Formats: sequence, structure tokens, C-alpha cells
Amino acid sequence: MKIPFNKPFTIADELANIASAVRQGHIAGDGPYTRRCHEWLERNLSTHKALLTHSCTAALEMSAILCDLSPGDEVILPSFTFVSTANAFVLRGAVPVFVDIRRDTLNLDERLIEAAVTSRTRAIVPVHYAGVACEMDAIMQIAERHGLVVAEDAAQAILAEYKGRKLGAIGHLGCLSFHETKNVISGEGGALLVNDERLVERAEIVREKGTNRSKFFRGEVDKYTWVDIGSSYLPSELIGAFLWAQLEHAAEIIAKRRALCAAYRAGLSGLAASGRLALPQPAPDGVIANGHMFYVLACDLAERTALIEHLKARGIYAVFHYVPLHSSPAGRRFGRAAGELTVTDEVSSRLVRLPLYYELAESDVEQIVDAVKAFFVK
Repeated sequence: MKIPFNKPFTIADELANIASAVRQGHIAGDGPYTRRCHEWLERNLSTHKALLTHSCTAALEMSAILCDLSPGDEVILPSFTFVSTANAFVLRGAVPVFVDIRRDTLNLDERLIEAAVTSRTRAIVPVHYAGVACEMDAIMQIAERHGLVVAEDAAQAILAEYKGRKLGAIGHLGCLSFHETKNVISGEGGALLVNDERLVERAEIVREKGTNRSKFFRGEVDKYTWVDIGSSYLPSELIGAFLWAQLEHAAEIIAKRRALCAAYRAGLSGLAASGRLALPQPAPDGVIANGHMFYVLACDLAERTALIEHLKARGIYAVFHYVPLHSSPAGRRFGRAAGELTVTDEVSSRLVRLPLYYELAESDVEQIVDAVKAFFVK
């Protein structure tokens, strides 16, 4: 493809940092670069404790353990999300309860959550789609009324904001991704944000294979031992070394992506005004998105498929996004839908993600816009 959908990038000292970690003789987890990343996340996101993980999936699995679920407990989440959002809780024996999304943000519809709450509900997992915030005030109020844990899936939302607060740092727990398709990357990688101080100690134990090894390294115990369930969720120091260079330039990266989204919107606004396609709606008041993705909505599945093929023929790789979890074989086996998921079903068949990555040039955006226009203006 002349213009790929995504392209991993380096922005500064990523490779030098990796070489430095090797020379220092520490490439297993929780070395100096990982600690710098923890401190940066805690400072810039205002979270009590940040813990790097080998993926956002790992952070979600840790969240599920920290929710202290029993088999048959229920967790409310959208169906329009990646499989890890549900799978992490299914692994603990919980039942995903799928709730429909809002038409404007494609986020969990907070107006439908309370009707899905039962005596078995233990947690809500809002997913901040495209780096646009869910309605967190309403979600936190529902959680408080019913004694539920809120674990934010902020995989796409690094440095995005809701009413002056960073996403991932509002719920009891937050999960970030640094996968190569995200804004700030380390290849694979993620982080768990522990915003409830009561969960910090156990989170460290779960991350260290169920041991109190972190306490041992701080000199708080004279030896470490197995004290809880857990797994090896911490990443290599090489991941931390790469990520540290990216975090140092995170504001620059996100500013560039926001500019690219603005260029797409400006270029395609005419088509949207004529009703030929739909663009993402402006973020609600108090919400600041992070330029994670730009998508368009075709009129139906057939048009979506034809548009993707049209762009592919011109060397542009655009993609659709999630197959709704409630319609998947595992979703039907392990979960259930709370009411009709009309918006989810409709949007999932119409959405096209356009290329967006740090090294994409505005001239590339112009080429993509021209190709989209050529499809619709015949």
C-alpha cells in the first residue's frame, strides 16, 4: 500500500534507550526506564499508582482480579469493543452484559446502564472509543448507588480529558494501551492505573505473580512469598525504554494526530453536508479527544465494503472496526445483551477507519480525501 492504515514510528531516543538498558545490565521488568514511565503517568494523569503491563489486555485482566469476581457475577460493558474488554472478565467466571452505545460518541450509553444492573452486577467497564470520553459523571454516580467498581478501558484514550480530568484516572481502575496502533506506542504494552488507594497494594501483588516482591525490593519485608493469585503482568525493561522516549514527546504526538483529524474533517465536510456520508460528531462539552482515530460512516454495509475496496485499489488501506461481541460465537456463549443493541449493530456495519499515524503527512490526507470524494461524487 502507498498509504498504510498504520505505521509504527520512533520520535526520539527509543533505540538509544533500549541500547542503554542493555548496557546497564537490566532488561527484565521494573528497571529505571519503567520507573520513569510510572512516575510520568502518575504525574500527568493524576493517578495514585501506575503500573506498566505487557499489554492493555493484561491491565484488564488485573482489573478483573481486583474486582474480586465470583463465577456468575455480571459486568456491564459495550458490545462495540475489542474482545479483551470482555475476555478479561470471562476468565474470572463473570458474565459480560452488553449495553448499547450512544449514536454521537459510539460510547456506552449511560442512560441504559441502570436498567441492566441486577443483584449479580459487580462492575461497569466504560470504553472511551476513539479517545472520546464516556459520560463519566453519570457512570460514577450509578456505580456509587449500586456499590459497583468502575474499570475504564482507556486503551485508545491516553491524555484525552473529561471535564479537566484525564481518562483512565476517573474510575476506580483504568487501563491504557501502548500497542503499535495507539497514539503513544511501545510495540506491545499497557498500563494499569490504580485510582482507588485501597487497591494499590493488591495490584502490585497481582502484577508480581501473586507475590509481595515489590515490598521486598522496597525493603518493607525481609523476603517475598506467594500471598495471592496473580500472574507475570510486568513488561520487559526494553518496553519501558522504548515507551519512555514516546512519553517524553506525548504532547507533540497527540497534537499532530489532532491536526490530522482536523484536516480530514475539513476535507470531508462538504460530503457530510450533502448527506453522502457521516463524520464523527464533535466531542460533547467538557470532553477533549486525543486524535486517536478518524472514521466515516457509509450508508450501509454494501457501500462500506465498496468504499474500502475503492480506496485499496488506489493504494490506500482503510479498515472497518469491531464485529460486535454480542453477535460473536463466544459473546453468545459467555455473555448476554441487555435490551436491543440497535446502534451497535448499525454502526458496526457502516464504519470505515481512515489511515492515521504520526508520520502521515497532510498531503497524504489530501490524497485520501480526494479518493473518498471520487467514490461518492460520480
